[in-house]
Amino acid sequence: EIGVFTTELKSLDNKKIIVPNAKMTGGNIVNYTAKDIRRVDLVAGVSYKDDLDKVKKVLEGVLAKDGRILKDPAPTIGVLELAESSVNFVVRPWVNTSDYWDVFFATQENIKRQFDAEGITIPFPQQDVHLYKVD
Repeated sequence: EIGVFTTELKSLDNKKIIVPNAKMTGGNIVNYTAKDIRRVDLVAGVSYKDDLDKVKKVLEGVLAKDGRILKDPAPTIGVLELAESSVNFVVRPWVNTSDYWDVFFATQENIKRQFDAEGITIPFPQQDVHLYKVD
């Protein structure tokens, strides 16, 4: 609803959002449902000891098993960064907009399950502490 001073919106999770019209005319508006397809952006971190080719094949297999993931445009899988505790892969499948959240949650769960099955380690930040005895 557009009023004189504010615009009222309803979010996807049924929240009422009141936006001053000055922000509506002076800012960006992102419509997540305007297009038929969307890209799901995920990051999967693995240990530096894991075989990168194997990780990539496992990620490709996880995406291939989900019929909701579109073949065209093709998903993107690649090394995103060499982080402090992990090698981070970007996993970017395309889906129909209506399937976005279901695929978002299911893909993360499926990646974890498949990594466990394949012996691929998801590391967590660690810090080594060395103690020295001084006499």
